[in-house]
Amino acid sequence: MMKRRDLIRVVAGSAGLFAAAPLLAQDGAIAAGRSTGRTGPRNLITDVPGIRVGCAADAAVRTGATVIVGDGLLEAAIDVRGGGPGTRESDVMDTHNLVHAVNAVVLSGGSSYGLAAADGVAAALGAQGIGYGGMARPGVPVSPIVTGAILYDLANGGDKAWGTEPPYRALGMRALAAAQADGANFALGTSGAGYGAMSGGLKGGLGSASTVASDGFTVGAIVAVNSMGSTVAPGTRHFWASPFEIGDEFGGLPPRALYASPEEWGHAREPAARENTTIACIATDLALTADEMKRVAMMAQDGLARAIRPVHTPFDGDVVFALSTGRSQPVEPRHVAVLKAGAIAADTLARAIARAVYSANAPPGADVTTWRDLPG
Repeated sequence: MMKRRDLIRVVAGSAGLFAAAPLLAQDGAIAAGRSTGRTGPRNLITDVPGIRVGCAADAAVRTGATVIVGDGLLEAAIDVRGGGPGTRESDVMDTHNLVHAVNAVVLSGGSSYGLAAADGVAAALGAQGIGYGGMARPGVPVSPIVTGAILYDLANGGDKAWGTEPPYRALGMRALAAAQADGANFALGTSGAGYGAMSGGLKGGLGSASTVASDGFTVGAIVAVNSMGSTVAPGTRHFWASPFEIGDEFGGLPPRALYASPEEWGHAREPAARENTTIACIATDLALTADEMKRVAMMAQDGLARAIRPVHTPFDGDVVFALSTGRSQPVEPRHVAVLKAGAIAADTLARAIARAVYSANAPPGADVTTWRDLPG
């Protein structure tokens, strides 16, 4: 075991490296007050090796689903902070239970109906022989481990007269098929689980971002933003997440216009139970245990607080999943690797949230305000 004073010395040394890194930048970003971080080639969660994503939407219903899959089981964790969450197979990730790993994560609209999207994913994976095979034998199928979370988009004006056949099982299967067919690229904004979402008084949506750490591992985030709180400062179009922006990924507006009075929330919605939620998934190729990924998920929740105001309210069902593909071994002591992964995850998730709202457009026939409708 590492002694406490030795760990403090290691962390202090790493902190010194973090502080020195901006001084190495040659592009003038620091002088211009801009981040010197580095994204992956797509600036999507799929920059994490081994992660694939697929999206499906129903324009008539104004809803959709998003599936995140890997190659085989992924070490997994979950952290729930919202007061009204809706999840599936969340207990499986507790490390005192048997598996604490998953084949897929499903983010879906549809409130409780949307949990069926994961049923469709489980059925499709099982038909392919993909799942937890601890009890499998001839004539006994594998058991796909599919977790997920839902957001509320039932009151967005789409046609919800589905009777006994809600579309979510089919949407989950379509999203999985998209992930398995390509899986590297997907649309942001009015897409997948974020198709019918709202963010405060603005159109919400699906966002994603990635960060490549200085020692080579990658952290990615994907998020469906359907928050009660606002992603922009009162009276402006400047994102709360703007201090963390890399390049002009969500408009390049400087953070100097940001301010916050205690009870002034800008484009936040009126509180309404069960009608708001931000659901997200973090992924990394860093080989971390389920317990370590739990800490990363907890730290990643800070990204919601950096990008949405207010958040984690009694009226939101905020959930963050965390996945590890295990393809990159830590080069620093494990405590420090977890520290870096969690800190990077929080910033990456904040950026993904802003990208969701920045990229969103109005669905056909919908009378909603988008970020681009705000005065410049």
